[in-house]
Amino acid sequence: METKKQLAAYAERIEEYMLRKVAEMEQKSGTMEIGQLYAAMRHSLSAGGKRIRPALIYAFCEACGGTQELADAAACAMEMTHTSSLIFDDLPAMDNDDLRRGKPSCHKAYGEATAILAGAALICAPITVLCGEKLLTPEQQISIIMTLTDREGVNGMIGGQLMDMQFETQETVTPEELETMCLGKTGALMRASCEIGCICGGGTQEQITAAGKYGQYVGLAFQIIDDILDVTSTAEQLGKPIGSDAEENKTTFVTLLGIEKANQKASELTALAHRQLDLFANTDFLHALTDALLVRVQ
Repeated sequence: METKKQLAAYAERIEEYMLRKVAEMEQKSGTMEIGQLYAAMRHSLSAGGKRIRPALIYAFCEACGGTQELADAAACAMEMTHTSSLIFDDLPAMDNDDLRRGKPSCHKAYGEATAILAGAALICAPITVLCGEKLLTPEQQISIIMTLTDREGVNGMIGGQLMDMQFETQETVTPEELETMCLGKTGALMRASCEIGCICGGGTQEQITAAGKYGQYVGLAFQIIDDILDVTSTAEQLGKPIGSDAEENKTTFVTLLGIEKANQKASELTALAHRQLDLFANTDFLHALTDALLVRVQ
């Protein structure tokens, strides 16, 4: 229960901060008639969710001795980046989803063109937010921006998304290929969140490296559990439709390994993630979150 409360507190903090930053940007737009664009951005930023990536930034910053104030801008930048990817994922050319967490997808609410522009705006906005944060040193700002843009780019999230699309028409997918795709599409921003949290908190290079490994292990375990729940859970338990992987004939860790071996792999990855936390202080929340990610039914 304490883990849920802490996660909710982080989520509330980052949503308030993000919307404040968007309002500041809108004020600077002057007489430009682009209110619909800001409305579309707010629509997707306020769609809800657990805000796990910002939570990881806050938690690792605090585990390195930093404060939440030091992590606000980076957490905002990460959630804006993540939200932009969701806007693009929902488009007809990608996953073609009409709903996002029970609300109309951005392109359904505001049209495809505005949704594309809102997604692009949320890729640019993080740089503005980070460069304007006076609590961070120039060295920290540069390091965070480099980490964020690298992990979201062609060798990270975007490359992983392309692999996922290619798998739809690929006759066979190996476990190694599937793991590489997941480490990009899902794991890259998880890894970046952990690393960036350490940078905000003034962590050592050894801590940043350990945090990155933690993020990789958790990101991969997170996806494996998603695959398992899509087969074993119910829509009521999970809070979202299930069985879509089978309907779309997608290759998953369950189809490649079976439920038992997939569960075993997720448990092994979780144990490895726990070990990476030995270099940090005040890790109760991170340990609890690591275990909670293995059990995500409502």
